[in-house]
Amino acid sequence: MYEREQILEQLIALSRSLGDPARDLAILGEGNTSAQSSDSTFFVKASGKELRTADADSFVEVDLHRALAVLSGPPLNDSQVREALLDVRVDPNSRAMPSVETFLHAYLLSLHGIMFVGHTHPTPVNAILCSRESKRAVQGRLFPDEIVCCGPAVCYVEYTDPGVPLALKLRERVEKFIDEHNMPPKVILMENHGFIAAGRSARDVEIITSMYVKTARVLLGTYAMGGPRFLTPENVARIHTRPDEIYRQKQIGNQ
Repeated sequence: MYEREQILEQLIALSRSLGDPARDLAILGEGNTSAQSSDSTFFVKASGKELRTADADSFVEVDLHRALAVLSGPPLNDSQVREALLDVRVDPNSRAMPSVETFLHAYLLSLHGIMFVGHTHPTPVNAILCSRESKRAVQGRLFPDEIVCCGPAVCYVEYTDPGVPLALKLRERVEKFIDEHNMPPKVILMENHGFIAAGRSARDVEIITSMYVKTARVLLGTYAMGGPRFLTPENVARIHTRPDEIYRQKQIGNQ
């Protein structure tokens, strides 16, 4: 694992990249990012901070186990959630409030192979997620590079109130995904909300995000020509397990 300072530097660079207005992934205070800083702690964007202007003060270090314990505890009201967010900070004297999605990040970072998480609201992705047919539209794979970079399937989460309820619903859907695919999802789509990329590195998150935004644009474009023609399950499985494609994943840093 990288040293703590290196991880924070990588997270800052990732956040600024995802928040670049030219990429249309997040504006103002939208989106949040996180990264493991040790086996028991992680950095997460502070509430209200902008990705595009991220610096060291934009992040709060959180105790992973205390954050996970919130998901196993009793239901919380809004004031209790605020107290829980303050309580999970490694430094209780910090003035920053962790993102309301801290508990979602804690769960994902507790999974094997996930060390960086990027949550954004890309316009083409949200155009799909805010449509009536979103769940059906994202169930197929369209082209080989989508599979190589984003995995054999996406994890779809129905709209849920942000914060602890969303973290619990996401955990439920991700656990089902793992049961079905024997791996954590690289792409999580949250209905009427946004997109999550999860990977081993900041580069993974960049690659997954970029490729899925392209996928969303392609998918939207197919509806002007009669709708998507998805690859067959056999096609998807073949691309996902081909030795040359696995090698290519390693070469581009997405594995």
